[in-house]
Amino acid sequence: MQKIDTVLMSLQAIRSNKLRSSLTLVGIVLGVASIIAVMTGISVIQGTMEKEMSVLGAQTFQVQKWPTGFSTPEERRKAMRRPPMTLEDAQAIRDHVQTVDIVGSEMWDFGFKAEYRGEETNDNISIVGGTPEYPQNNTHFIGEGRNISAMDVHAGRKVVVIGHAIAQQLYPFVDPIGRDIRLDNRQYEVIGVFDEKKSAFGSQYDHYVLMPVSTFLNTYGGVDRNGFERSVNITVHARTPEVIDDAIAETRAVLRRVRGVRRGEEDNFEYFNSESTIREFNQMTASIKAGAFVIGIIALLVAGIGIMNIMLVSVTERTKEIGVRKSLGAKPPYILRQFLLEAVVLCNLGGVIGVALGFGIGNMIVKFGMSPTFEAVVPMQWAVIGLLFCTAVGVIFGMLPAVKASRLNPIDALRYE
Repeated sequence: MQKIDTVLMSLQAIRSNKLRSSLTLVGIVLGVASIIAVMTGISVIQGTMEKEMSVLGAQTFQVQKWPTGFSTPEERRKAMRRPPMTLEDAQAIRDHVQTVDIVGSEMWDFGFKAEYRGEETNDNISIVGGTPEYPQNNTHFIGEGRNISAMDVHAGRKVVVIGHAIAQQLYPFVDPIGRDIRLDNRQYEVIGVFDEKKSAFGSQYDHYVLMPVSTFLNTYGGVDRNGFERSVNITVHARTPEVIDDAIAETRAVLRRVRGVRRGEEDNFEYFNSESTIREFNQMTASIKAGAFVIGIIALLVAGIGIMNIMLVSVTERTKEIGVRKSLGAKPPYILRQFLLEAVVLCNLGGVIGVALGFGIGNMIVKFGMSPTFEAVVPMQWAVIGLLFCTAVGVIFGMLPAVKASRLNPIDALRYE
């Protein structure tokens, strides 16, 4: 009963000083909300990024000349000096790596316009010259029509598979299969349409065209518009998820041999899979999380100092009340628990409000500030961490006022005016 009475009296003391309690809560709310909002925003972005970076699947990795998008300028400058990846490199993997079963090749170019009977897209279309393995290795499958075939590649046919958004814009009321399309002022036949695959970063998956790699090279040549020799991106599918590490190791060994890399020299190519890309992205966001956490903790500490000051004022204001309770038999531990509990309840009340506010702010900033296609996330682990820190702040900064209250002499307290 004493414990229940202590809780009720603590809540009554908070209610009786609404303005002071509210002002004290502001610091706690802002501190917790800042942590939760940043962590929620990062979790929303991270969840979407992980989903989109899983495009290669669990059994596929990619080998290319250039590093990934998370590379530094120095890494990209070093990559410029590497020889390009070639179709012969891809063939060497097919011939000599026993742990893989599907090897695809692809070459990209960007900034084109597609047209059909007077209707045209923006000049944001990407063209990929690929092999028949492209859909499976990139987990972007054909929704209508057919995929490019080995015969299309061998003959250099002018056929294309178009993205879902392109089909919706250029062929809204007709079946696009078998119809013509103009790309970069050249005519091709549409043989397939990819499944819809929206992206939170501009729907790039629905705005590209796949053509045979031979057709791509015949049309655009082996040198890009910047004067660099075109390099092939090679997608490699391991036979099972369990052997992907062995497949990467064997592929590295084969490529080092065929590309003339000497013992002790660095690879003159990059390789990555979905797992390594996600891991690299998480390492990048770790510093942002740490910074936000530190800022939030500083805000909580400042709020804790405010709580300590308010509680000290409260002890002074309630000195006579403390004297009356002690004269009626209240022991020092009882008084200490009451004032300490007031501080903890106040902190956690602010913490709950801050957590709810942080969840809302974090999701809204990302969805309305970046893209509405981001999926809302509620990272409960950070809510628990935030409330635990609120409890710690309440205990640490509420201890001094509580100890002071418990040590008051009842005679002196009763005389206090």
